[in-house]
Amino acid sequence: MLQTGSGFINHGLADNVLRLQNSILEMIARGEPLEATSDYLCRRIEQLLPGVWCSVLRVGRNGLLHPLAGSSFPDGYTALLEGLMIGPLVGSCGSAAYFGKAVAAQDIATDPRWIDFKAPVLALGLNACWSSPICNARGAVLGTFALYFPEKRGPTAREEEIVASCTSLCAIALERHQRVIERERRAYVDALTDLPNRASLDIALERLSCAEPGTWALLVVDLDNLKTINDTFGHAAGDALLQAAASRIAESVAPDRVFRMGGDEFAVILQRAGAATGIESTAHHILDTLSVPADCDGHMILPRATIGGAVLAANDHDAKGVRQRADFALYHAKETSPGSFVLYWPGIGSAIKNRIEVIRDVDAALREGRIDAFYQPILRLDTRAIVGMEALCRLRKPDGEVVSAAAFHHATSDVSVASHLTERMMAIVAADARSWLDQGIPLQHVGINIASADFHSGTLYARLEAAFGRENVPLKHIILEVTESVYLGQRDPVVAREIKALRAHGLRVALDDFGTGFASLTHLLTVPIDIIKIDRSFIDRLVQGDPSLAIVEGLIGIARKLDIRVIAEGIENEAQASLLVEIGCQLGQGYLFSQAVPRKIATGLLKRFVQPIVGEASLNLRMLAPKDSSAPLQSQRD
Repeated sequence: MLQTGSGFINHGLADNVLRLQNSILEMIARGEPLEATSDYLCRRIEQLLPGVWCSVLRVGRNGLLHPLAGSSFPDGYTALLEGLMIGPLVGSCGSAAYFGKAVAAQDIATDPRWIDFKAPVLALGLNACWSSPICNARGAVLGTFALYFPEKRGPTAREEEIVASCTSLCAIALERHQRVIERERRAYVDALTDLPNRASLDIALERLSCAEPGTWALLVVDLDNLKTINDTFGHAAGDALLQAAASRIAESVAPDRVFRMGGDEFAVILQRAGAATGIESTAHHILDTLSVPADCDGHMILPRATIGGAVLAANDHDAKGVRQRADFALYHAKETSPGSFVLYWPGIGSAIKNRIEVIRDVDAALREGRIDAFYQPILRLDTRAIVGMEALCRLRKPDGEVVSAAAFHHATSDVSVASHLTERMMAIVAADARSWLDQGIPLQHVGINIASADFHSGTLYARLEAAFGRENVPLKHIILEVTESVYLGQRDPVVAREIKALRAHGLRVALDDFGTGFASLTHLLTVPIDIIKIDRSFIDRLVQGDPSLAIVEGLIGIARKLDIRVIAEGIENEAQASLLVEIGCQLGQGYLFSQAVPRKIATGLLKRFVQPIVGEASLNLRMLAPKDSSAPLQSQRD
């Protein structure tokens, strides 16, 4: 007897195995095709083990099975295996590849792993199958080597010894094959993270069975802070962040597969038992795994991610619907609760479709010149003289109806739409400001609302210079208005850096809707601004005895000491205006004076009530636009 590995084979069989090993190694050395080498191996094994059928399958990096050898099997059966996605219930070979360990199905007819695949095998007179994974030196599964038996049984000790030798030979052949096809592989593997790429995901999803609802699910993971890291620390740090995130996600969901879809997005196909019921816990596990600082090119960075997910449903005939729903869930999560997980529910689809329609409407309005600026006066509360205007975006529908920005604000979450809207508003305001200056109106300033996308463009100051330079309007007449959510809502260092740079150029910045979000007075010390606009929610409650009065009064006092001007928004009655004057607020705007109006009416208001640059106006008039000057009051709220 001859000892091999952990057991013994008789001398005759041992000699045959040794000769087989030498023959296979010679074929590998000569560069014989992988299919020919595998086929020769299977034929010889079947000669050594009469009555046993043999097969070799290759496992792609995307988890798909590809038959290499199995000459005893008819072509029709082999074709059924091509492109199958490995999984816990994909026969013996698919399961062995999925778990990375040998799987023995001693009775295919009753084995749950064979439920969807047993009929064609049983028809061939085969009743049992033992499959072993073929692994490289690092333990990664490259393929499977399987023995099929007509009897209902597991492998014998002799068969286990032979297969141990065969899997080692197959590993050598497969590793050589991988090196040969490396260039082709690059088309399906992301070079930075070494994960399967979008093309691999497309193929994997196409091959997944959609026959039984709930058998698999899809997660889409988006790194929230990749762009900020790239802009702040450079692309080397951003690349390191992607690599760290890829590694952590892959480890947290193994043996399920992770794909890099490109940019800052990853996808995870969940196939393990209970994928549908466990999708939420898996998503939170990924978030927990990511929530540890990573060393990214010398910078300790905390990865932040948002996840959307969807489960295979009864009405899914292919994977496209699952993928679309997971994308919808991700978008909804990013809009409503960044840094969390959202599982798709039917209402999300309607919200996304509405957003798409709004984006299309705004895009069409931009192309057709139906975006315009309306202006709301900003006044001195003591004299009621106009000291400035706020430019508010309006969209004219094809039927002539004018709608406020509130009706299409969801479209501004699209970077391209937001950028083009700002570009259009800059051009309009520049032309109107030039017209007012040419008419001799002593214009002090016009406020323009700036979106988050404008700060991240890196070209905001250049765009302002170009737009107002074309009309020869000095930038001293412009105030940039930034909402709290843009200013500090996401603790975005890019916005803070850009605000400092703009102020260094001499531009003034106003913090709009102050008190509705995240900002506090302490933030004004690190990211200084020039003007605070107190949100209407405080002004609505501005009566003697209400806490809002104390808050507003305290804010005005602190702002005065910080040399920050204060404007009260949403003033609707004389009682509010009087209280504001009493507590030291000098400037305000609201329906008490005028709603937002078209440029013709705004021009008339400026001519009548503008404060002269030299001296003070003593007008104490209630300025109301004519009733037919614009759309109804309610639709004009900004």
